[in-house]
Amino acid sequence: MDLIQAFWLALIQGVTEFLPISSSAHLILPSQVLGWPDQGLAFDAIINLGTWAAVVIYFRDDVSKLLMAWFRSLAGQHCEYSRLAWLIILGTIPVGLAGILFNDFISTELRASWVLASTTLVFGLLLWWADSKPSEKREIADITWQIVLVIGLAQALALIPGTSRSGATITAALFLGLSRMAAARFSFLLAIPVGALAGGYEALGLVSNPEPVDWTSLSAALVVAFISAYLCIHFFLKIISRMGMLPFVIYRLALAGVLFAFFV
Repeated sequence: MDLIQAFWLALIQGVTEFLPISSSAHLILPSQVLGWPDQGLAFDAIINLGTWAAVVIYFRDDVSKLLMAWFRSLAGQHCEYSRLAWLIILGTIPVGLAGILFNDFISTELRASWVLASTTLVFGLLLWWADSKPSEKREIADITWQIVLVIGLAQALALIPGTSRSGATITAALFLGLSRMAAARFSFLLAIPVGALAGGYEALGLVSNPEPVDWTSLSAALVVAFISAYLCIHFFLKIISRMGMLPFVIYRLALAGVLFAFFV
């Protein structure tokens, strides 16, 4: 992989990872249109590390409070942050189980172009519906374990290529009455343990199947993925506070049209 290919793939991953527009749908386009080869497990691991580090550092104050409160809760000291920490763990369980049970099926049967195009379209329309319906304006403090379980199931459903993890979780949260900012923030916090689990899985794959490593390209990709993801989180929160989800709905519908036109 040359530096140009590494740069663009890392940029695509960084920009699309936390937006409700599906990173998998975007990563297939360069390989299909430009004929780029598969980037390999090491590259996937490093750019995912970059985007994971971005969300951890962006929400570092929340992460620090959640971790400290969670450890205190083990000793019987409970507070709002410890409650939220346990809810985040609950919301992560469905995607962890789904990944273990269905990873091979998803990898082999659901990576077809028509699946990507269809899920990009359908979940774009669902996002529009959820965002346009009257909201109860629930905030993070109002989240119950029942709400978290539904959001967690939506996150598990997002293992299907083209769905978008952030898109599925935000859509579910909006349907359940959360405000836009609360839905987005909770989605980002859910991304932290999920990213850690995915990173651990990729690390195991690298240990069992080592491959040649181009450290120059990987280092560049790590930096690009981190910076682009960090900036993307920042501007995404500003956009939805002013304009809602409509820009991303329109983008998803346009992307679905491109996918149907070129690959289906």
